[in-house]
Amino acid sequence: MPNVNYHALSEQVQQYAQSFFKTHDADKFVYHNLAHTQQVVAAATQIVNHYQLEERDFFVVYTAAWFHDIGYFIDPASHEQKGAEAAESFLKGTGVDEGTISAIKKCIIATIMPQSPGNLLEQIVCDADLFHLGTDKFSERNKLMRKEAEIMHGKEISKSDWRKSTIKFIESHHYFTDYCRLLLEERQRKNLQKLKLKNGDLPPAENSGQLVELINRHIDKEEMEEEEKGKPNQKEKNKKNKNPERGIDTIFRITSSNNQKLSSQADSKAHIMIQVNSIIVSVLLSVLFRRLEEYRFLTIPAILLLSVNLVTIIFSVLATRPQIPTGTFNKADIDNKTVNLLFFGNFYKMSLEDYASGMLKMMEEYDFLYGSLIRDVYFQGKVLGRKYHLLRISYNVFMYGLVIAVISFVIALVFFGGR
Repeated sequence: MPNVNYHALSEQVQQYAQSFFKTHDADKFVYHNLAHTQQVVAAATQIVNHYQLEERDFFVVYTAAWFHDIGYFIDPASHEQKGAEAAESFLKGTGVDEGTISAIKKCIIATIMPQSPGNLLEQIVCDADLFHLGTDKFSERNKLMRKEAEIMHGKEISKSDWRKSTIKFIESHHYFTDYCRLLLEERQRKNLQKLKLKNGDLPPAENSGQLVELINRHIDKEEMEEEEKGKPNQKEKNKKNKNPERGIDTIFRITSSNNQKLSSQADSKAHIMIQVNSIIVSVLLSVLFRRLEEYRFLTIPAILLLSVNLVTIIFSVLATRPQIPTGTFNKADIDNKTVNLLFFGNFYKMSLEDYASGMLKMMEEYDFLYGSLIRDVYFQGKVLGRKYHLLRISYNVFMYGLVIAVISFVIALVFFGGR
């Protein structure tokens, strides 16, 4: 299979798709347009970054996201199939293998309603396509969807009828990836609840108390103001911006995942340096050093090379050598909220009862919980900084030392080899 530059191809895919939408602009597609596609691409990229997929899989999802709605401008009735065919046509001759093209087409086809993804890549594209159902932009996007449906059918659709069909659609929808279920399902549930409140079809037990107040104060009033002003209510936006817990959780999770991946990469690089230099040391000891009496002029270069290898191995081992704290904490640490209970090094010598008590206290207090998460990420970064600093020294010693050692061997052979 030819070596494919997926990064360069991804840029070509973006340029082609953007150009396609601009040159095939249709006034009737007020929802399925470039703006929607860009939002789907952004959502797909966000999900892929969470799962840390390899470059080829990212390209599959990225391309499918860009092409998934292009088919609307070819044949709206079978736009998924047409989008898949357009993607295949574009990728032919680019060096992308048939397996990758087939995976892209399957991702697009999987978005046919009801969605039917067969693997993680298809699940990501499906979730990205309907990402807005679980966001605060749902109302705005739903209005555009209704407007497009009216244009396509050539008749007005009442708010009540559209609301009923939307409720039915959301009730049948679920996100496929764990990431989207955790991030979006709660907001999707609230969006559905708002629609039901407005439609008056919530059960009596639910349609009471605070919910009645919600529909009277927040839904009817705010939507009337939005319709009059022609723009989203700014106070509601500000209110939503003050509740970033879900986004904060996602940031911590992604940051921790990235740190763990970087730590694994550092360990892998260190192991490579240890193995390479160990082989060189073995060769020096078993072959060259046994014949130094015969080739005395190589003594200094050989010792120099051996020193370089040993120093490189030492720094590589230091980069991977674990540092473990005492493994205990006390009640004062809990009361002062200075201990990170998320790191095993702080509790591995503690009893289960003491640890459970500390965890329960941490989970009860917002600042203690997020303070622990902050400490965990911070000290992960500190460990990473130390690892990569030692690893850089190891690589520099190996690189420059190897050059000096080789030069010394050449000088010894040229000036002293004939004696």
